[in-house]
Amino acid sequence: MLDTAAPAQRHGTGTVGLVAFNAQHASPERSRAQADWLAAHNCADIVVASEVSGRHAALAQALSEHGYDVLVPDSGGDYRVVLASRVGELSPLPDLRLAHLPHRAVTAQLAVDGVRLAVMGLYVPSRGPRERRNVDKRLVQESVTALLPALAATAAEITVAAGDLNVVEPGHRPHHRVFGAWEYDFYRAFAAHGLTDAFRHLHPDLLDHSWYGRSGDGYRFDHTFTTAPERVLSCAYDHTPRHLRLSDHAAMATVVTTS
Repeated sequence: MLDTAAPAQRHGTGTVGLVAFNAQHASPERSRAQADWLAAHNCADIVVASEVSGRHAALAQALSEHGYDVLVPDSGGDYRVVLASRVGELSPLPDLRLAHLPHRAVTAQLAVDGVRLAVMGLYVPSRGPRERRNVDKRLVQESVTALLPALAATAAEITVAAGDLNVVEPGHRPHHRVFGAWEYDFYRAFAAHGLTDAFRHLHPDLLDHSWYGRSGDGYRFDHTFTTAPERVLSCAYDHTPRHLRLSDHAAMATVVTTS
């Protein structure tokens, strides 16, 4: 238990923030530190946590103790997504369930300031071990793509898909030869179904990354897409988790207007 957990508080009305955060399959102790950091973050009204350990529930428990409503799927020990909100109760959308590795996506709706939101939290597998190279990644990408028409068609004024997709955008700087056309096609599928890259909408040419390899080369793996780009007030990477060693990824903080 976190005896010192403070209630999560929303920072103002008229806007809502979402933080996409890769938990790096953290230990229970580090998961609790992650929850403390998220609960104190001005933008973390809604949290999409990816790569969450399936061997314990420390992150979900700690967020709950901070006052968040939390959805956490059973994963049988595999990495999973946790979706949390301090601005309204999350109502799951069970029809938007991945056909493959369903715990790698959690989708729910909620109302904030009378505005309906639908949020899909995602964690797409990396390329995987040699014996299953790209198998799970392809299948999850195909499963997500199959759900995008239904996601975009929800009765929400603002629909968001966010998380660690383990793909980079076409024209990514630097160029990484390891990515194939099928991975770029997955990135493009969001726009094809009416979901705009919030970061690129605000920053067409800005160079930033969310993860860095051993060579120091950066990758923009973590993304936020929305059907309401005109409502996006800010979208930026917060590198504090990397500097504090809470994660090996930067968090992505997005704020949208609800007025």
